[in-house]
Amino acid sequence: MNEPRRTTGYAFGPATVRLGDLEVQRIGYGAMRLPGKDVWGEPDDPARARDVLRRAVALGVNFIDTAWFYGPFVANRLIAESLHPYPRDLVIATKLGGKRLPDRGWAAALRPEELRAGVEDDLRTLRIERLDVVHLRHLAGAGVPFLESLDALIAMQAEGKIRHLALSNVHAAELEQALARTPIVAVQNMYNVSGGGGALARQTNAELDDPDAVLDLCTRKHIAYLPFFPLAVGNVAQAKPILATIAERHGASPVQIALAWLLARSPIMLPIPGTSSVAHLEDNWDARRIALAPDEIAAIARQG
Repeated sequence: MNEPRRTTGYAFGPATVRLGDLEVQRIGYGAMRLPGKDVWGEPDDPARARDVLRRAVALGVNFIDTAWFYGPFVANRLIAESLHPYPRDLVIATKLGGKRLPDRGWAAALRPEELRAGVEDDLRTLRIERLDVVHLRHLAGAGVPFLESLDALIAMQAEGKIRHLALSNVHAAELEQALARTPIVAVQNMYNVSGGGGALARQTNAELDDPDAVLDLCTRKHIAYLPFFPLAVGNVAQAKPILATIAERHGASPVQIALAWLLARSPIMLPIPGTSSVAHLEDNWDARRIALAPDEIAAIARQG
């Protein structure tokens, strides 16, 4: 295969994105893959997990997304073991609104007392005194009004436990509601090459608006957008066969092309691909330098 067409820094848009007074590189790292199978318990190789985290920071990644319920507590503990005391420019984002069940299932945890307990768990396990960014992950049908949960986090922000507030799994109307109440620095919704008008993200997030509508609102408002499952739940090549064709043209992998497409979609896009492999981590990081042609970007968007 030919060498990929690369540019210095990022091929599309700025190299960094702002979250309030924080500035981070536009490719981060998602810690969901650090624990064991089903995001539960210890990883098979804890040393390898710590190597991934240290290599991410060495490469220049300065944004890590995690949650106390990854493990539970395992991802946070590995982050602290590997990186504490943290580099000055490292931003760690967490999310609240969920919990794990004894059968390894997932459930909502959106009551104010549950959110407060989650903040305390994140502070304790990450060994910090204030959380940089906290996403409120809203779950429709959980029985707790959206604004009641948001107000609970606003109160903890006033206490100094949270620096910036963010949202996850929300539609445009909820984002507008939140903005009328408090600054929001980021939104984390499912989005990938199949999400911008594609079938996969719609099936997974059927209760949400058109995913492009939320992203476009964030772009207009200069709110960082973190696409979770940016690689289509690990099946990106199957989701978009055209990626393989374009990847061969660039001497890249389909995964790298999918990430490059996300970066080209909006200057506020902040993908957070997760992996338990140093090699995959490095490939993900290199995606920022792949310059897709306009016709390639359009072709990826068109293919359903």
